[in-house]
Amino acid sequence: MLTYKRKTIGEIIGDVIIYAVLTVLAITMVIPFLYVIAASFATETEILTRPLFIIPETVTVDAYKRIFDLNDYGTRVFQSLGVSVGVTLVGTLASLFFTTTMAYGLSRRNLVGRNIMLNCVLFTMVFSGGMIPTFLVVKGLGLYDTYAALILPGVISAYNMLISKNFFQELPAGLEEAASIDGCTDLGIFVKIALPLSLPMLATFGLFYAVGYWNNYFGALLYLESQEKYPFTLILRNIVFMAQAAEADPNVELPQETLKMAIIVVGTVPILIVYPFLQKHFAAGVMVGAIKG
Repeated sequence: MLTYKRKTIGEIIGDVIIYAVLTVLAITMVIPFLYVIAASFATETEILTRPLFIIPETVTVDAYKRIFDLNDYGTRVFQSLGVSVGVTLVGTLASLFFTTTMAYGLSRRNLVGRNIMLNCVLFTMVFSGGMIPTFLVVKGLGLYDTYAALILPGVISAYNMLISKNFFQELPAGLEEAASIDGCTDLGIFVKIALPLSLPMLATFGLFYAVGYWNNYFGALLYLESQEKYPFTLILRNIVFMAQAAEADPNVELPQETLKMAIIVVGTVPILIVYPFLQKHFAAGVMVGAIKG
């Protein structure tokens, strides 16, 4: 029979403090986002007169119409959405592939040169080549003004790779021995045993990689020249700059603040749509491999 242990006064007070702090943190994160959504549907006058609101007095979609106006830059917006989705999907899959394969190989203690390669990975976490050398490498490899330039330079995160290595390293040795006895190759062990057991880790790192690729505009700013190849975030950045430039021109009518708020919403919604599908794996995956390897 299960017995219920009554909490002490100290434990109750501790729980109240913890829940109070978490509630305050949640409010400070949710309210600004709700304000951004509300402001994107509000009028310019309301934004300037009301410092904070959750429900706009007058609902308007002028900002969203302006973004997707086919007579202005809407064509590039829709095209850039396709570019961002494609780069995010391909980049995330490529990052997960190279991260897990490299991590699994380095998790084998009998790998020749394992320590040297691990030290090289750790070195990249402390030192980097810098923006100009990286640009010269990308251009020297013929990747300039190609979609590959948005993926290959950051295809592997050293931190994620080390966490994955620790996870693979801690898998029960008995599973691999049993699979080897049954005639399974190293590739078969990786595909049929290691990867299925690492789904929470893959979901977590996949979300991290996807957010990084989706929000990456600086790489596109450096490595892309053709406007038809611009990703969504770079187009939105240019729209913001256009709105700021229009402030000095009375002949240009742009919903300044509402346009900026709408841009934030449009750029955030795709990741918010993906997150619920990965949420059940996210909590378990955050701590995966977080042990000494």
